[in-house]
Amino acid sequence: MNSNKPWESQKKGYQEALSYIHARRQGLITSFKTPWPKVNDAGVNGFEWQSLTVIGGRPGTGKTLIKDQIVREGFEINNGQTIRVLEFQFEMVARASKVREFSSTLKKSYKYVCSADENNKLTVDDFKKLHDHAKKMVDIDKFPVDIVENPCTIETFKKIVTDYMETYAQIINDKKVYVNTVVTVDHSNLFKKSKSEGGKTDMLYNLGEALTNLKKRFPIAFIVLSQLKREVESPERNEDGKYGNYILETDLLGGDALFQHADLVVGVNRPAKKFIKYYGPDRYIIDDDSVLVWHFLKCRNGDTRMSFFKGLFDQMKVLEMNTPGVHVKSVRTS
Repeated sequence: MNSNKPWESQKKGYQEALSYIHARRQGLITSFKTPWPKVNDAGVNGFEWQSLTVIGGRPGTGKTLIKDQIVREGFEINNGQTIRVLEFQFEMVARASKVREFSSTLKKSYKYVCSADENNKLTVDDFKKLHDHAKKMVDIDKFPVDIVENPCTIETFKKIVTDYMETYAQIINDKKVYVNTVVTVDHSNLFKKSKSEGGKTDMLYNLGEALTNLKKRFPIAFIVLSQLKREVESPERNEDGKYGNYILETDLLGGDALFQHADLVVGVNRPAKKFIKYYGPDRYIIDDDSVLVWHFLKCRNGDTRMSFFKGLFDQMKVLEMNTPGVHVKSVRTS
């Protein structure tokens, strides 16, 4: 019998599925939980390993902040799991990312941490707190986080991820076991184009295929940040109470290039930045600049939905919030 045939019996799929759900039932396999129950509920009690989450938004909506908080709090929330993190930080240098982390640690502004105000400089006591925090976090056994800063092509990205997974694989009972790894990409459109890629869309399609191939092979939870198209900035989409206020799947930069490969797609909006007081046709009341609206545009194993969060940007932290009230237009009677 030809052992190189491109098909196989569905028996293997049943066996793997039964083994997976049995291990989950016993608590031997768990998802990677985020800091927010609403997000975990949209997934499978978190992000499943071998999955791709795409977070899209325009500048200033807190995408990087969201990603940073997931990574920063991930080890404590998922205590008991053996996890590594590999970050592709193409937009922000590592130093700036860590200053933002210090800001969250102190619950004080980035400017304060950087002593940008002559009358309100970082105190000696606060600096010591940051020093102690850094000393704790660089314990590679407890917080194994590695960073790639230089933009690369998709082919180089695949090689780096593959080499990383192979480097930290373990041999258990004569079997190679890969470590559960969170791989973040900030941002998808900052990859370098190869000579064979005609434009950004070609590159994003290649990225989507690469992510799918990698997640099939390794226990990786990918978190990819993406920009949205400029059309979301148009005045007609930012009028109070319009359906156009909402982030749509067609707004994702590159469209189907990433959407079709993703397991979870979230579009993040910050209505007050566009002076929207009553959000969408339901006219949710937006009463301050910190309100973030997360549109769950694709939930492969759950239901799409819209949820509200509060961005504490001066503290580099995002919190869940209750759904705002709605503004009802007055109706004139004759």
